[in-house]
Amino acid sequence: TLLWETLGKQFVEYEQVAPFLIPEDQQTRLLEFLPLFLKAWEQSAGVVVFPNIQLLASEVSKLLTKEIKRNLNGKPAEEARLALEQFLQQKVEAEDGHLLLKSVYLLSQTDSRTLWNIIGSGLPAALIQCLYLFFTFPLKKTGDDGGTSEDDTQTQEMLVEIMLNMYREEQGVEELLASDKLQSLIIATASLWDQCNHSWKIPTGRVLRTISKAQTKNSIVHLQAVDCIKIAVQNLFKLADTLPASDVCEAASIVLCFVKDSYPVSSALLTEFESNDGYQLLLKILLRCEGLQQNEGDPYLDEILDMLTCLTTCGKTELKVSGNIVHPQLPHFDFEGARSSGMTVKNLQAFQVLQSIFQKSNDQHLCGRILVAIGTIWAWDRANFFLLEWTLQPISQFTDIIHFKPRPVQVQFFRLVESIVLDLSYVPHEILKKVQYLIKENVVPFCTLTALQCLLSMTQKDLLFSDIFRDSGFLGLLLALLRKQAKILRKSAGTHLSGLEEGTEKELNAVMLKMVAALTVRSVRNTVVLKDYGMVPYIKIFLDDECYRSATLSILEQLSVINYEEYMSIIIGALCSSTQGELPLKLDLLKSLLRILESPKSHSAFRTCSGFNGLLSLLSDMEGALQDPPSGLWISFEQNCLLELVFYTLQGITAALHLDPVNSNFFQRSGLFEKMAEDLGSLGCFWTQGEWQIPLSLEKKRTFAEFLDAAFCSSEPFPMWLKNCIWILNFLDHMAKGTLHQESYFKERKPEMGETSTDDQEGPQGQEEHPVAFKRLDNRLPAPTYRLWGNPEEKLEMRDCTVVHPGAVCVMVRLLPKLYRDGHAQLSQEIQCAVVDHIQSLVKSEKSRQVMCESGLLSTIITCCQDALHNESHPLHLPLTRVFEKLASQAIEPDVLR
Repeated sequence: TLLWETLGKQFVEYEQVAPFLIPEDQQTRLLEFLPLFLKAWEQSAGVVVFPNIQLLASEVSKLLTKEIKRNLNGKPAEEARLALEQFLQQKVEAEDGHLLLKSVYLLSQTDSRTLWNIIGSGLPAALIQCLYLFFTFPLKKTGDDGGTSEDDTQTQEMLVEIMLNMYREEQGVEELLASDKLQSLIIATASLWDQCNHSWKIPTGRVLRTISKAQTKNSIVHLQAVDCIKIAVQNLFKLADTLPASDVCEAASIVLCFVKDSYPVSSALLTEFESNDGYQLLLKILLRCEGLQQNEGDPYLDEILDMLTCLTTCGKTELKVSGNIVHPQLPHFDFEGARSSGMTVKNLQAFQVLQSIFQKSNDQHLCGRILVAIGTIWAWDRANFFLLEWTLQPISQFTDIIHFKPRPVQVQFFRLVESIVLDLSYVPHEILKKVQYLIKENVVPFCTLTALQCLLSMTQKDLLFSDIFRDSGFLGLLLALLRKQAKILRKSAGTHLSGLEEGTEKELNAVMLKMVAALTVRSVRNTVVLKDYGMVPYIKIFLDDECYRSATLSILEQLSVINYEEYMSIIIGALCSSTQGELPLKLDLLKSLLRILESPKSHSAFRTCSGFNGLLSLLSDMEGALQDPPSGLWISFEQNCLLELVFYTLQGITAALHLDPVNSNFFQRSGLFEKMAEDLGSLGCFWTQGEWQIPLSLEKKRTFAEFLDAAFCSSEPFPMWLKNCIWILNFLDHMAKGTLHQESYFKERKPEMGETSTDDQEGPQGQEEHPVAFKRLDNRLPAPTYRLWGNPEEKLEMRDCTVVHPGAVCVMVRLLPKLYRDGHAQLSQEIQCAVVDHIQSLVKSEKSRQVMCESGLLSTIITCCQDALHNESHPLHLPLTRVFEKLASQAIEPDVLR
């Protein structure tokens, strides 16, 4: 503060005596004062306490301006440029120029009033003249290495920063008009770019861009009067033939800045640019940018494209187009409400440059930037899509040539087409016809694939597209193509497919199937079309390949809406014809079947198409699958996957029986419960060698619910065969209650393109220790795995559960003697007792006892458990006797009692 006060007093003294001093003495006094001022500035970290700072800025700026003019006066350009450089550099013997420059540099950063005083000193015009000389006339290298010193760089930075601060103000730009150097500098950038001082290229561009943003009416009139833009464009035409593309972009971007930035004030420079073939110049320059590396030419190439995009909205009058909205359209489409921001396209000439670049170039970066520009224009105003498409038809024309473009450009283009529907809620019928033709011709498979994915995305947005693509014949085209591919697949069955088939062609088939699935979902008319085309036998062929299966099943499921029998015949037939090793196919078919069986109307078709026998045959084919250790074909599968197949098979049977007396009676009368018990007993986890074993006295007795908890939720080691048995008994218990089809033990797994089954990759690793196998089920099983039983501590026997399918209880009874394994006699009889106790809990209610007697459970107990019933010392004697007595009290046939 004391230093600033001292300086303030010294400057007041200078003000008082200055009028009486000759100019040389005034200059000397001021130059003596400035070092003290700079010292105070540095010591106070830029905090200025100087009341006369505006006057100081004016005096210093005037002196700097005067000295610059003195160094320039009467000298040739190159000599003047050298004199200026020496004057402004920091040298011990003569540093007045540098002192003045640094002082003005600091003062220009204080406040706007101080900056206006600097501008009013005439310094803007003087510095633009300096910049012109520095840029235009490179110094001849006379030093040791011709390099740029640190002092030179510092001087340049201060000089440029002063200009940027002054030229941001309109007043600063107006002051430039006092000389002719502004237009000279603009023209020089357009003609001498390759001959200029390279160290001044970037600074000159920064300064001119700053001036461009602060243009005034007077500055525009001034530039127009001297044909500045006209001459610059003519010079750039010459440079465009000789200079590297990146250099031409840099020079042209400066000129284009003045054209674009001046438009809000006056259209004069844009008119001059247009009348002198400015757009042809830009087209020529941009097409020369083909083949540049992605970052080469940036940011100037991108800057030109951005400015050109902005110029599309620069015009005096709104475009008037009377578009013809083709129907049908999406319900929420509103053309009248499309216009919003007012940034509509008014300059088709500017847009035609963008359009021509895309049509003539195959450069990935250039074409990609054009598509980004078009998306930007649409985002400015939704009406712009219609204004452009109803005049120049860019997207429609691009569709004809898109297959020539690089793959990333194709992907980007079809995303843009997709956005017309997703963002504008508009159905572009003419464009869609061209896309469909592109798919039909299939010139470039990848392009066809990308186009098809675009249409698929639209179809999934709204059901309207199901009608549009049917009426346009596109559905018929897809069916014809799929018929052809199905024939190829049928002929190549069992042979190795070519690499092409494994690549894009295979993806194309997958997407075509997805498209047909999307077109038929919730569309009975389209499903009828598919059936009338005779496509059902061909669609079936795609079931064998996992990457096609999901879409194929979706199509067949839609077929069930009009013909349950045909669907059931296909699915049951595919299940029965599948080989033992086609586990993923069986699982996918069963899951599809379960979705259809949710409709009670499908149950009759399931029965008449031998659905029950078909599903039971799956169990028959699994003989020995759960054997411990596994053998034969089953070594290659994890046992949890095999359990999954058992689960979905039983779930399908339960779903077909649910609330269907006809199916229930058929299953019971046909002896299919007995067949089920036989098939389950042959899986390999149940004992098949001999009958009941010698009874033992049990050391402990656990309930069935406790066995579930112990088997899957505790550290107690359980043999794998027992865990498998408990799972199957668990399934049967829920089947008996009629709830198995509603349970979800295993999460859905939907394979995508390129994904293969992991069943044969895991190998036998999961066979050695069953808990590990169930850990691998974590991605399919909800935790905890025993959740159907609720709280493990809750006694299952205490529940009063109504038995819906008593035949399932009969199956449990038939499996009861087979719950045994050598070496586990104690554990075997304990689980047998737990199962019998559980069965006893199921027959508590009178209704349950009645349905069980009608199902023949009493006879089943007598037949399967005679040893236990006759031997009073057998651990199962008492619980079986209690079950027998409860059932006998409800028996209605005397023969059964006898």
